[in-house]
Amino acid sequence: MKQFIVLSCCAVLLLQAADGFALNKTFTALPPSSQVSDHGGKIDAKYDGFTYETVVALKKMGVTCGGKRGMQGVLKDTCVSLAASLHCPGQQLDYVRYAKLQLVFEAKDWDQRHSVDARELLVVADGATLKLGRMALVNQNAGDARLVDVMREVLEVSLPYQTFLKIARAQTVEMRVGRSVVALQEKNLSALRDLNNRVKL
Repeated sequence: MKQFIVLSCCAVLLLQAADGFALNKTFTALPPSSQVSDHGGKIDAKYDGFTYETVVALKKMGVTCGGKRGMQGVLKDTCVSLAASLHCPGQQLDYVRYAKLQLVFEAKDWDQRHSVDARELLVVADGATLKLGRMALVNQNAGDARLVDVMREVLEVSLPYQTFLKIARAQTVEMRVGRSVVALQEKNLSALRDLNNRVKL
């Protein structure tokens, strides 16, 4: 009887050790927490225990500023940045539940804000028009950039992963929010492809 109890305890301990090893293996399978590539964007991967998902995110990177190539519409004197994230349930990178895109507008003029009715996001990827719906206002405030007060507006939209793939794999991408139109640069597209390469699909 004692031998049976000892063997049972050993088996339980071995199973617990194996489970712990599997969890550690899953966690360490994530890419390094932060990497900067040739495109200049910063990509971060981490597990969020509150939402029970692994988020692989391209941090805010510049697209262009008013007056430079790629700017159209009413974006004079406005700088636009892009951020994106892929959301994978649990501690894994084999399945993406959805993606998010953020556009950050920074301008000296508060009149450059996008009203609720002017936040519909249209994306033209290699000539195909994608209607992504109304962007949500994440943040809107005044900040201090280069000793000049600026209006900073952050808009965000969630989209299916397959739609994100169409954008990331495109050779040319233009985005329209209200009357504001911006064309992504090659570095932005390269960063989106790099972001997609961090998941194992």
